[in-house]
Amino acid sequence: MAGSHQKSYADVKRRDLEFQVGDKIMLKVSPWKGVVRFEIQVDSKLHLMEEPVEIMDRKVEGLKQSNIPIVKVWRNARRGPEFTWECEVQMKQKYLQLFLEETTPADVH
Repeated sequence: MAGSHQKSYADVKRRDLEFQVGDKIMLKVSPWKGVVRFEIQVDSKLHLMEEPVEIMDRKVEGLKQSNIPIVKVWRNARRGPEFTWECEVQMKQKYLQLFLEETTPADVH
């Protein structure tokens, strides 16, 4: 009985929030130690977006009858460096500058 009373009180104060792509919002977080202030970017599904820094490696994954080129991406995450394998084609579409930086004058013949 007390639980349903608390729920109904909380529901009166609760309101649905809607955001549009590009809206800037403030998130309240409770860190374990001290106060940390930072800005973050999230995608349309509210997944944290951490920008890639550098392409570290590349390889080709064989899947059934096709070969998929993938790249090892270094992301500078809040919790430290993070490395993930991503589809090279998709990374080139979103972050072409990372691939342009790979080419140096010594590489051009």
